[in-house]
Amino acid sequence: MTLNPATRSKTVFLVDDHPLVREWLTNLINQQADLRVCGEAESGPQARERIQALKPDVAIVDIALKDSSGIELIKDLKECCPSVAVLVLSMHEETHYAERALRAGARGYLMKRETTKKVITAIRQVLEGKLCVSDAIAAAMATQFVEGKTLSTRSPVEQLSDRELEVFEWLGQGRTTRQVAETLHVSVKTVQAYCARIKEKLHLASATELLREAVRWHENKS
Repeated sequence: MTLNPATRSKTVFLVDDHPLVREWLTNLINQQADLRVCGEAESGPQARERIQALKPDVAIVDIALKDSSGIELIKDLKECCPSVAVLVLSMHEETHYAERALRAGARGYLMKRETTKKVITAIRQVLEGKLCVSDAIAAAMATQFVEGKTLSTRSPVEQLSDRELEVFEWLGQGRTTRQVAETLHVSVKTVQAYCARIKEKLHLASATELLREAVRWHENKS
């Protein structure tokens, strides 16, 4: 790519809880003449603070962060740093999370199994103000526009709110309601209220059924 000497490199901030992924992305991005990594973080609160200070052009965000949610971070960034373009790069299947990420304010969703070339192309696309999603998600978005349908199939799990899905997944990972409450910085009673709504939406009769379904869903999507 030919770069005008007067054009500054676009800055990229990395948000991922795996050091190896951040190192790999840093090496990849810093090889580009028009891009450079300006900072990194492993959790949502840490990322928000640093992004507000550094004001990067784009933030690459994973869905699962250290004791926090990438979706919630994207919502926060939309409010506090609307000029920062957000690209999600995640192992989480796009059929479960792409629509949520886009609704939260992301400009693109990419799976970590994509090629390095695709990652760089995606960064440049969101920097240009374009939407970057897979062909499957793009086709679903077209269907949504033409027929008024949603991107997902609207399975019971897809009908959970972002926070309810976050609690559901943590339960599937083996966390107790108290551990979830500590992570979210809310009361146990609040988490129990989330669990009650999840049970209602998934038509589950007890906490045991909820836990069993959460574990099953987590294992099937992994």
